[in-house]
Amino acid sequence: MNAIVVYGASGHTGRFVVEELLRQNLPVAVSGRNASALAAEWGDLDQRPAAVDDHRALDRALQNAAAVINCAGPFAVTAEPVIAAATRARVPYVDVAAELEANLASFAMRSETPVVPAMAFFGGLGDLLATAALGDLPEADASAADEVVVAYGLSSWHPTPGTRAAGKVSHDRRDGRRVRFTGGKLQYHQDKPAQQEWTFPEPLGRRRVIAEFTMADVVTIPTHIAVPEVRTAMTVEAAGDLADANTPAPAAVDEHGRSDQTFVVDVRVRRGEAERRATATGQDIYAISAPLAVGAVRRILAGETQAAGVASAGAMFDAVAFLKDLPVAFDLP
Repeated sequence: MNAIVVYGASGHTGRFVVEELLRQNLPVAVSGRNASALAAEWGDLDQRPAAVDDHRALDRALQNAAAVINCAGPFAVTAEPVIAAATRARVPYVDVAAELEANLASFAMRSETPVVPAMAFFGGLGDLLATAALGDLPEADASAADEVVVAYGLSSWHPTPGTRAAGKVSHDRRDGRRVRFTGGKLQYHQDKPAQQEWTFPEPLGRRRVIAEFTMADVVTIPTHIAVPEVRTAMTVEAAGDLADANTPAPAAVDEHGRSDQTFVVDVRVRRGEAERRATATGQDIYAISAPLAVGAVRRILAGETQAAGVASAGAMFDAVAFLKDLPVAFDLP
């Protein structure tokens, strides 16, 4: 197999992705904008530095590649040129973007090769859980629901510099407005955040959440499920950590480089009076993005796909089979 190129390999999530590829004995090449950072981090690997505004360098980086995983934010800057380079090279593209506007732009692109945006903790995992739950509803129509709610239970959130930079880009692009998915479309607004109680499975239990803390799931899920209402919620503690400029970056506490952050993703899908719930529990939202992205590439290269061109996780893959391969504890309907 030709090498799988990781763009943004010297970043926090990029390092997890490279390590996951190596753990699975898959050939790896590292790429990104900073040649010295690549050399310092991955001196023993194939290094292919390329700036996103240098099409020729990107083409060289993807020459004879099997696929590319884009981990370099802000994705408002990197997604379009790397997708374009992957299309020229005729190789699959996967990214870990959680920026709504960048996700929207990626899904609007056309490609003859597989493109899976938001194949990460935000956007990808919730989409897989929602798809799995929807398939268990009575008289299941795998393409329609009345409401999907994705509640994120994070014990804490120590954001990386990349997360902060991406958040600022999104904030500026929408002029500080908030966003929701209602009536079958995204709507921008300036309503104040509202809180509510949410009972997560253990180990979190009952927590206060911000009821509309909108994440990438409001983009990924409606691409293949006809649903007028998609909402995402976030535990108040995690939202406060993210908002505090003094919250430090994540610190490793185990041999895998993971932080001590615990997450519970609790998805509820409703059609009429019937509701199904699917949950996943694990450690470190950045670390779990690695097996999500690498699993996507591995399935694409093995021909285990259910869609062509640009598609979300739930549309591209067998959701239940994918979830069973992840290092999470999950509960499906």
